[in-house]
Amino acid sequence: MLTNHYKFWPRIPTSLTLPQTSLYDNLSVTTKRYPDKTALIFYGNTIIYKTLHDEVIALAGFLQQAFEVQKGEKVLLFMQNSPQFIAAYYAINRADAVVVPINPMLTASELEFYIKDCEIQTAIIGQELYDQVAPLLQSTTLNNLVIAAYSDYLTANEVIRLPKEVVEPRKGFEGSQHVYWQDAIAANYVPTAHTVDANSLAVIPYTSGTTGLPKGCMHPNKTVQANILGSFHFSRPTPNTVHLMTLPLFHVTGMVQSMHTPIYTGSTIVIMTRWDREHALEFIRLYKCTHWVTISTMLVDFLSNPNLRAEDVASFLSISGGGATLPEAIGQKLLELTGIRFVEGYGLSETIAQTHVNPPDRPKLQCLGVPTFDVDSRIIDPATGKELGANEVGEIVTHGPQIMTGYYNREEENKHAFIELDGKSFFRTGDIGRYDEEGYFFIVDRVKRMINASGYKVWPTEIESFLYKHPAVKQACVVGVPDARRGETVKAFVILQDEYVGRISEGEIKQWAKEHMAAYKYPRIIEFKQSFPTTSSGKILWRKLQEEELSKLENA
Repeated sequence: MLTNHYKFWPRIPTSLTLPQTSLYDNLSVTTKRYPDKTALIFYGNTIIYKTLHDEVIALAGFLQQAFEVQKGEKVLLFMQNSPQFIAAYYAINRADAVVVPINPMLTASELEFYIKDCEIQTAIIGQELYDQVAPLLQSTTLNNLVIAAYSDYLTANEVIRLPKEVVEPRKGFEGSQHVYWQDAIAANYVPTAHTVDANSLAVIPYTSGTTGLPKGCMHPNKTVQANILGSFHFSRPTPNTVHLMTLPLFHVTGMVQSMHTPIYTGSTIVIMTRWDREHALEFIRLYKCTHWVTISTMLVDFLSNPNLRAEDVASFLSISGGGATLPEAIGQKLLELTGIRFVEGYGLSETIAQTHVNPPDRPKLQCLGVPTFDVDSRIIDPATGKELGANEVGEIVTHGPQIMTGYYNREEENKHAFIELDGKSFFRTGDIGRYDEEGYFFIVDRVKRMINASGYKVWPTEIESFLYKHPAVKQACVVGVPDARRGETVKAFVILQDEYVGRISEGEIKQWAKEHMAAYKYPRIIEFKQSFPTTSSGKILWRKLQEEELSKLENA
């Protein structure tokens, strides 16, 4: 086990004793401690912990008594960030069932896979997603729906320019097993005794499926608790902390960092259903947000706001995130504006968010951080499984208390997902990285993303980081495209800062890159774009851009 990083560990223990309780128990304890404290702020409306807890209990009772949800049954949670998402998540756990949180951007044909994979009978959905769900009521096991209108949680004191899904009035739906959210709460059913424990399955988040069919990651309460407590001790929130929630809650980082950890702490959560940099700025000013877990694309957009001033963000104590490496230039801009160093972390759906975090008092830019509490991470040769040393590039493998118990219904994949080292089972991340002499880990790229240009290995993440140093570059995405002479060559898509649009050419960016990068690395092709395709969590879909390039070549 690597221990060099303990020299830079915060002045706290390196190991944690985890609770043997459920996620719902965290909310229950917090509510007893702070019943009248504001738990959620939703576009001007405030909800105290007692109200949130009461709704969780009522909905849990409804699921059990009206829809006959059984212990261990999988329940679909298909909605956008909202008070209802949070209440539904904890209600499913309180009902001794399993949360299956699914990306609200999916179409009916895509959603069908998840319902069949988990044999889901009951779903809690946002009303704007009903059209994606309705066709599946005939072709799958899905039968019971609780339908939520986000506008039910608005007050007269509305924020302007609200997302259309948020302001849309409650719609009418037909169906004997279709129940409005408010009616399910108003029925005031009482749930049976809460009988799940730390080992009971709590949630099945799905991988993105970029390398095949999506896979459900089985997480009992104890693996989620491991990262809740880890986040609590590393980011140091208090009941007076105000968290800005911008990451989608179906995604593990948003789920753990922006929902579970604040609720464990008794903090306040400012909910954003959709990312909007103007709303974010307004809420930070109004509610004096102290903590923000985000991703680089959101932070790049936020810092590009011409209306942003240092005094607007003076309340922040911590800004952190993961998902993609933060460009050095953006980290420096944030530091100059706020005096805060961006704290990066690293994790996967299989690890229910973080396995690595930068020490808050000694972070490194463009760095995954150090293995967190009780985590043993190594670098191996992906072909042979041989363990490698400091500054040698290989696959990141991880052993820790937050690792999933396995993929749901995927026996064959489970055989290849783990490797044994020194008598311990390590999860194979599929990410290529290294660690330095101080024990800090760095990502090089995904195994599947490497570009082979004239026999040289080129890692797109490295090229993107260089491009961000150019003052004209707002966002960059690098892909490999076929080349008759080099096999593959490097192409960079660039979104320009507003003030540079029309004032700089692709050729000038290419020449600058040529002067700053090795000959085999610099992008031979530059293309300006106005936007990138992204996931709902804000990650750039590099694979889609690459597929579009391949399609162009095939058509040509």
